[in-house]
Order: sequence, then structure tokens, then C-alpha cells
Amino acid sequence: MRSSVLLRTVVALSLLGLAGSAMATQWDMTPGVTDVSHAVYGLHRTVFLICCVIGVFVFGAMFWTILFHRKSQGAQAAHFHESTRVEILWTILPFIILITMAIPATRVLINMYDTGNADMTLRITGSQWKWNYEYLSYGDNKDVNLSFYSVLATPSDEYARQKNSSVVDSVLGKNQPDFSKDPNYLMEVDKPLVIPSGKKVRFLITSDDVIHAWWVPDFAVKRDAIPGFINEEWAEIPPGKEGTYVGRCAELCGKDHAFMPIVVVVKTQTDFDAWLKAAKIQQAADIAAAANSATYKFASLDEATTFGKTVFEARCAACHQSTGTGLPPMFPALKGSPIASDKAHKAEHIQIVQNGKNGRMPAWKGILTPKEMAGVITYERNAWGNNTGDLVQPSDVVVK
Repeated sequence: MRSSVLLRTVVALSLLGLAGSAMATQWDMTPGVTDVSHAVYGLHRTVFLICCVIGVFVFGAMFWTILFHRKSQGAQAAHFHESTRVEILWTILPFIILITMAIPATRVLINMYDTGNADMTLRITGSQWKWNYEYLSYGDNKDVNLSFYSVLATPSDEYARQKNSSVVDSVLGKNQPDFSKDPNYLMEVDKPLVIPSGKKVRFLITSDDVIHAWWVPDFAVKRDAIPGFINEEWAEIPPGKEGTYVGRCAELCGKDHAFMPIVVVVKTQTDFDAWLKAAKIQQAADIAAAANSATYKFASLDEATTFGKTVFEARCAACHQSTGTGLPPMFPALKGSPIASDKAHKAEHIQIVQNGKNGRMPAWKGILTPKEMAGVITYERNAWGNNTGDLVQPSDVVVK
């Protein structure tokens, strides 16, 4: 009798300890802010508790048997080969346990995949290494016609220096700033995705190069972005939960996989409507500025290379390196390459920057202005000893 009471006490304390530690530790799942995320969290807790009970029962029985039915105590092993009762028992019990877990899990999954009756539809396209957001519809407006790219806002020299700080320190003989102490380090973007609260937002997720995954833990949203396929997901953030939520690409998509964060800003419907109006005005201004940049003319080779170096360091150095040596074979060197150092390949160089190549080199038309593309091409053709003397003007890169 005492042993039975002791066993029940140990089991109860173990369960309380496991539950308490799970609630206290930061390793637990995040409850999130949406109804779906709360349902997923509740399902996780339910299944975890069932697993704990099974574990305590199985290991408790095993240790009890080892302790009180060992050979030194004179215990004799029981024989029940081909026992119909045991066969039925260990078939029925797991079946009941699985059904107990499957019913709530199925309900949650059905809800997660129900993207109908959405108030807003967004298309999310993953690229190496940035996200393209397109607002397709919102309420009665079936053609919002707003799109932009969202890229890491941390300057490339900061995170490159952080990754190689030990090398830099030994060369320069001084400590470098520890950018990683910033709570927003590598989690800031130039243009976050903005959505309204209280509205069901449908996400159409795809990719234009390799497999990515769009994941925002607080929304319980995670879908692979696969070239040629469109996966669907949705989220509805309750009013009162406005704020900034962060996520990341959850698929190993290449060398800069860690540098394509996701930032979602949730606004009230009134604030979102005001933002949407301002964003469309800004997009029209950006398009006009890009068109005007096509008529810009660099006064000299020095002006173009100086301007182009700034663009290169911000957009291209992550793959081709500031030294132009690249990361072969995935990202070829520009230094001394025929494309960038041979005057006969000038037109091909322009075409590659505009349209990309082999799915690894992204197409920069529509992302960079003609002035930016012309400047960076000029820089690449005159840096690192290439010295072609070519001055590429914005009018040379305008897509006909």
C-alpha cells in the first residue's frame, strides 16, 4: 500500500514538474496572437501531456519491475506467450490514444487550411535573398496594384564584419563593435509587410528561384515557397494585437539564408487604409523617379563608379564579395572575368544584370533603377583591375 501511494506521488510530482518547467522555459512554443496559433499551442500542450503520461507509466512500470521483481529477490518471470488478452490490450490502447490525439489535430489542420472568405489576398514570392510582397485584393478592391521588395536593412559590411570579427580584430589589433547585441540585429528590413488587424488575410506563397519557407511564429503561419507552385495560408490578427512581428525563412535556401528576415507590421484598419493610400502614392513616385533616372547622364567615369560602388556594396557584395572574387562555383568572380573585363561582353553584362542568370543571379530590373544598374555595371567593369574604361549610362540599360 505504501509503495502504491509512493508511486502515485512520484508520478503526480513528475507531471507537475514537467508542466511547470515547460511553462517557465523559453524553449516552449510561443502561444502567438491568432486564434490558430492558440489552437496549435493548445494542441501541442495536450499531446505533450499525453506523451508525458505514457512515458511516466511505461518507465515507472519498468523501474518498478526492475526494483521489486529482480532475480535476487527470488522473483520468477511470468510466461504469457501468445496471450490473446495482451494482444488485444496493446492494440486497443494505442488506437484509443491515437484517436484522442487525431481528432483535435484534424480540427486544427482543417481550420489552418481554410483560406476561403478572405478580406485580403497577398502574393509572397521568395528570392535569393529577399521577399516580394504583392497586394492583390482588399475588400471590394480586386486590383490593389501595390508591390515591393523587402530586404535586410542591416548594412552588409556590419554583418560581414560580425561574422569575421576574429580575423578583423587580429589584423587591425582592436575590438570591433558587437552588432549582435542589438535586439533587432539581422531582423530589420527596409520595407515591412503591413496588414490590417481584424481582417482575414490570405497568403499565396511561391518562389522564383529555390525553395524558401515563409514563417511567422506568432501567426502560426509556415509554408514552403516552391518555384512553380503556390501554397496557401492565412492569418487573422485580433484587434488590440497591433504591433510588429518578426519571422524568417525556414528553409536552407543558400549562403545568405540567415539574411532574409520577415517583418510584419499589423495596423488598425483605419491606420492601414491611410498607409495603403500613402504607399500607392509613394510607389507612383518611385516609378516616376525610376523613369526619370533613365534620362540621367553621368558626367564622368569617376561619378559613375563612385555611385556604382555604393550600390554594389549594398546589393551585390554578399555574393560577389567586396573584393570581386565571388564564392565559386556558386557565385563566380567578377575580378578578371571575361564578362566584366572584356569590352566585347558589355552588352551581355548589361543583359545579365537586368534579367539574371541560371536562377542564382537574380534579375535586377524592377528592383534597381536604370541609374543604379548603370552605376553598378560601370563599377564592376572598372574595379579590381578590370579597367575597361566603359561608362554605362542609364539609357543603355532601359528595357526596350
